[in-house]
Amino acid sequence: MPAITAVCRVARLQPDSGSLGVTAIDKQPLDEPVAVKKTGVYGDIQANRVHHGGPDKAVYAFADEDAAHFGALLGRDVEPGLFGENLRTSGLDVTGAMLGERWHIGESLVVEVTMPRTPCATFARRMREPQWVKRFTTEGRPGAYLRVIKAGPVVAGDEIVVGARPAHGITIGDCFAGLTAEQARDLLEIEREGGFVADPVVKIARKTAAQQLA
Repeated sequence: MPAITAVCRVARLQPDSGSLGVTAIDKQPLDEPVAVKKTGVYGDIQANRVHHGGPDKAVYAFADEDAAHFGALLGRDVEPGLFGENLRTSGLDVTGAMLGERWHIGESLVVEVTMPRTPCATFARRMREPQWVKRFTTEGRPGAYLRVIKAGPVVAGDEIVVGARPAHGITIGDCFAGLTAEQARDLLEIEREGGFVADPVVKIARKTAAQQLA
C-alpha cells in the first residue's frame, strides 16, 4: 500500500546568494501530525512567493524511489526534505501520476496532482552540484505539486489511496518532458469545459498548441 514516509516543513530560513537573500528550501521531517490546509503544510513558508507556493503548488511530493535513484547518482543519501519536498512517499509512482488525479491520505486529507516541479537556481545552490538543474531535468523524476481539495492532518505512516484517474492519461512525466500537440489540445479542451488545469500548465499547453499551428 502506498504511504507517506515523511512530512517536512521549513526549519528556518537560510542565507542564499539569490536576489531575496534567503531561502525556505530547507525542509526538515516532523515527528508529529500536522495540519495541511489550502495554503499547504501548517507552519511552512516560501521565501519567493512569485515562483513558489500558492493554491496550485500548496504541497510538493517526492518519492522515496526517486530519492534512491538520485542518491545512487550523487553517491550520498537524499534524506527527506533535501529537495525541499513536503511529503515523501513510498510505493507510489509520482512521475506516473496523472494531472488531476486525487490522493486520499490518512483519515481525511485529499490532494490533487497539478504539475511537475521545475528546478531553479536556488535548488542548484542548495545541492552544490555542477550543472544541477540540467542533471535533475535529464533524469525526468521531478516530483509533483499538489493542491489541497480537502484539508486534514498528515503524519508519516499515513496510507495513500489513489482515486479515479483522469481519462486524458497525461502524467507528471509527460508534462515535465514536454507536452505533445495532442496532449496540449486535450488539456485546453478540459480547461474550456470548466475542468481544472493549473495555470502554468495551461500556459504551456497554449504555447505548444500555437507552435503546432505556426
